[in-house]
Amino acid sequence: MIRVAVAGASGYTGFELLRILCAHPSVTVSTITSRQQKGVRLDDFYPAFKHHYDLVFEDTDPDRLAASAELVFTAMPHQASMEIIPALLGRGVKVVDLSADYRLRDAEVYREWYTAHKTPELLGEAVYGLPELYREHIRAARLVANPGCYPTSVILALAPLLSRGLIDPTSIIADSKSGASGAGRGLAQGLLYCEVNDGFKAYKVGEHRHTPEIEQELSVLAKASVTISFTPHLVPMTRGILSTVYSNLKPGTTRADIDEAFRVFYRDEHFVRLGGDSLPVTLQVRGSNFCDLGWKVDGRTGRCIVISAIDNLTRGASGQAVCNMNIMSGLPEDTGLKEAPWQP
Repeated sequence: MIRVAVAGASGYTGFELLRILCAHPSVTVSTITSRQQKGVRLDDFYPAFKHHYDLVFEDTDPDRLAASAELVFTAMPHQASMEIIPALLGRGVKVVDLSADYRLRDAEVYREWYTAHKTPELLGEAVYGLPELYREHIRAARLVANPGCYPTSVILALAPLLSRGLIDPTSIIADSKSGASGAGRGLAQGLLYCEVNDGFKAYKVGEHRHTPEIEQELSVLAKASVTISFTPHLVPMTRGILSTVYSNLKPGTTRADIDEAFRVFYRDEHFVRLGGDSLPVTLQVRGSNFCDLGWKVDGRTGRCIVISAIDNLTRGASGQAVCNMNIMSGLPEDTGLKEAPWQP
């Protein structure tokens, strides 16, 4: 059994990690931490875990984490993860980081969108944890930067098209809609029930922090610098992301070219499900690690429109983190992730 710990286990991504790990056949959760909930029983804080765990939140101490686990999930706020990850790596512990601290390879870009990076020397080592793109690198990694939820949905929608040069990389517009759980469990007026229910709004237009992460990975696929227009929206549902991604087709590109690109790129990928003309729905991926993709070619405008659906807490965070742990540990990728989506 692999001993794992979850640092920052009191938030939604921490809960989702523990929900998945409690049924994982090759894992024992040894330690959970939360500075705010130190000393509180997990099943008192989250009664859903009664009869599943007998754990108490501890302080986030790298020595304690390293002594109790071979791999640590850091589900902590941005900037907090980089405070403990160097110490964990120095003690021989592998890390899957769910914050944004190690997703960006350029320390200056991180500074522009977040703050000054305290351990820039690790940015070149961290592996971006999107298995469909970096599986072999993940396998050998000791630090994996788990992708953001919006980037996961957008990158998977465009990877086949950019890698084959079928679309104009200067024309990309990504319009994404997320459930309220994507904002975390902290109290905020804009996330109160009366503020969210029956409402639908755009936010952080032209300035969302996931933008440089998306552009970084799309640029790798396109082999050229890519700049996109990205607009996130908050919809009145608990979980799920639906991204609609528009791009101009290169001259001569046909619907058959688009179909073949998706089919070939994802032919061996268990967690990407292709629908083609059958467009995805967030309800059909709820609670799962799947990304569902559908697409249309608009001959009138010369555009390809790709729709992707993921669960922001599972494929967009904790399910992908467990998948990365499986790869790092030499386990089948779907271990502990075989549960069908929840519907309704």
